[in-house]
Order: sequence, then structure tokens, then C-alpha cells
Amino acid sequence: MTSSLSTGHELSDKIKVDVHTQHLPEHTANEADKYAFAYEINIANNSDESVQLINRYWLIIDGNGKQSEVEGAGVVGQQPHIESGNSFQYTSGAVLDTPVGSMQGYYEMQDEDGALFRVPIDIFRLAVPHQIN
Repeated sequence: MTSSLSTGHELSDKIKVDVHTQHLPEHTANEADKYAFAYEINIANNSDESVQLINRYWLIIDGNGKQSEVEGAGVVGQQPHIESGNSFQYTSGAVLDTPVGSMQGYYEMQDEDGALFRVPIDIFRLAVPHQIN
């Protein structure tokens, strides 16, 4: 049985994902001994065809090693089409039990022919500023 989802799709390395994070000290989660973070994502389509972001998968790990997984359709309520040479940007957030943690995952994308492929999102750090490493 073959899967229709390709991790070696030729477009995978032509979709670039950049992430910028920040701690949100004013967020109400911080009052409950939690740590709220925002992450801004820019997805650039450097390929010659349009693609659509279908699903997302995140693995979130806090400073104690506690793991949680988040998956679902699209991002921030959208399944954006990203034309060749264009990008899509959005901001979302995560709440951790510790002041330091990390996230990583992938986007499941669809090419113009309807083939699904994954775009990996490298691990990135969520950290309250001035925390000990």
C-alpha cells in the first residue's frame, strides 16, 4: 500500500517557513503560573506553482519534557492558497507550564495536481527573556 503523502516531494524544499517568537507577559495565562508565547510564521512559496496549506501538526515540549501534540485543518481558521512567489503570514500562540520550551512540526500542503506533501518546520525555542539556559 502506498501513501499519497510524500515527504520527499520536489516542492517540500521550495516552501520556506520562518518563525519569530515572543513571550507575552501581559497574557492572563501568566497569572496561573503558565507562560504564554506568540509565534509569527511566514510561509514563502519559492516554487513555480501555487500550493495550499491543508493541515498542520505541532509537537510542543515544555522545559520539564512534557509533550503535547496539536493537529488539525489549516492555520488560524484558514487553509490558504499561496501563489508562486508569494507568502502567507500569521500569528498564533502556545501556553506552557515552564518558562522555556520548544515547538516543531510540519504543514501538510497540496500541489496543483492534488498531491499532498509535507513541509517540515524546524524546532524553535519558546523562552521567557533572561532565563537560564
